[in-house]
Amino acid sequence: MSTPDHEPDAARPQPGAVPTPEPVSDHTTHIPILDADTEEMTASDVSAVENLPAGSAMLLVQRGPDSGARFLLDSDTVSVGRHPDSDIFLDDISVSRRHGTFTRSGGGYRVTDLGSLNGTYVNRDRIEGDVTLAGGDEVQIGKYRLIYFAGSLKGQA
Repeated sequence: MSTPDHEPDAARPQPGAVPTPEPVSDHTTHIPILDADTEEMTASDVSAVENLPAGSAMLLVQRGPDSGARFLLDSDTVSVGRHPDSDIFLDDISVSRRHGTFTRSGGGYRVTDLGSLNGTYVNRDRIEGDVTLAGGDEVQIGKYRLIYFAGSLKGQA
């Protein structure tokens, strides 16, 4: 059915009409993959992962300031943030002073966001509360993209 010439057609944009923008969420909940940004690990990084002590884990900075830096998770709770007293000090304005924690849980660690302004992401999804990490997970804190590697469980009862 067609509309008379003097009535606007809802499906056809009118000349000079301004399109209505889509509603925008106040919070980012997912970071899309825009490029293939997986970096190859150096032989030194591979060796460090293979020799992690049982019950510990390591975070490798894949992207962002201090790319290539390693952080050992070897205590029950590890704080991360821009505050100088943080166990993992990430010196960038995109990181909150007390951004989050990594907590030992069973055979690995879980990450918790402490109400940071920019949020914490695991595998590009914003987390609410805490998330248990698996080997190879990507944790993003501000501009930092960290890859999580768990130590072997061999030798544990």
